Amino acid sequence: MVIASTAFILAVAGTPFARRAALRLGAVDRPAGRKLHTTPMPLLGGLAVYAAVIGSLLLFPERKEVVQLAGIVVGASWVSLLGLWDDQRGLHPALKLIAQLAAGAVLITVGIQVALPLPDWANIALTLLWVVGITNAFNLLDNMDGLSSGVGAVAAACFLLMAAMNDQYLVSGLAAGVLGACLGFLVYNFNPATIFMGDSGSLFLGFVLAALGIKLRFPANTNWVTWMVPVLVLGVPVFDTTLVVVSRLRRGVNPFTTPGKDHVSHRLVRLGWTDREVVLLLYLAGCALGAVATFVSLASPGEAYTIMIAVVILALAAIVGLERRRLGKQPGTGTLSGRGEP
Repeated sequence: MVIASTAFILAVAGTPFARRAALRLGAVDRPAGRKLHTTPMPLLGGLAVYAAVIGSLLLFPERKEVVQLAGIVVGASWVSLLGLWDDQRGLHPALKLIAQLAAGAVLITVGIQVALPLPDWANIALTLLWVVGITNAFNLLDNMDGLSSGVGAVAAACFLLMAAMNDQYLVSGLAAGVLGACLGFLVYNFNPATIFMGDSGSLFLGFVLAALGIKLRFPANTNWVTWMVPVLVLGVPVFDTTLVVVSRLRRGVNPFTTPGKDHVSHRLVRLGWTDREVVLLLYLAGCALGAVATFVSLASPGEAYTIMIAVVILALAAIVGLERRRLGKQPGTGTLSGRGEP
């Protein structure tokens, strides 16, 4: 746990510097429109998370996997830089997509890609779809204090546990770094937050976790089963993105460029939960899905698909139930992070 501890210390120590730098440079999210915070909030928290993860990886001992580790770092650095630019000046969605596809191509170049018994082109397409999808899912999830960073910590902990069980050194080392960095950042980002992660952090976090989900392997089980593991571990952002896309398509608006208060977190607040209760509930959901994923990694195909079908049915039922409730006016208790939407 040396890597996790180092990342935690670096994040705790580095976030105040990122906050001061953001205020000095004017890199802040100002109150406006759908945003409920009343004072400008610093946006460079993601740089502290990035620095903590990268700094902790200097302790990574497994040199034989350094090429793949470097590929993940290069791709993650690229999307983090992209997010930093988007935070400050804005970036056209098409350019963001092209840049994220390029980052995914870096992973493929170093041998990190989906490995289902399918033609190569199909595995490459699924890799790019997964990387771009999860990267943006964490960006969308960053809509409430402590939500994206906390869910990221839970997912990293799950990947760390399963990687340790299967002697996956690259995954365990990188997951430990992400876990420590997210927990250190949560000291300042949990409600009431004093700094936001911004796109530079949420895109970085999503990309790294997407790469970990692909890289994690289970030699004792078939790939037709183990593909479910990262989907379940990252089930909270997957569910939230699916809910938002379905809801916005039903309303006839672009699901990727139209901001709104239609995320699962916002809907739970409208049902009477407080911000903290919602965030903690979604942490708990992530833990539950991680436990299910751990069981699936050891299950037979019949058991695994039965569980996955049940999870999908429950998720669809939740989407239908949430969609049937009329979107009312947002109460004043919500505290949006303001940077999770495009």
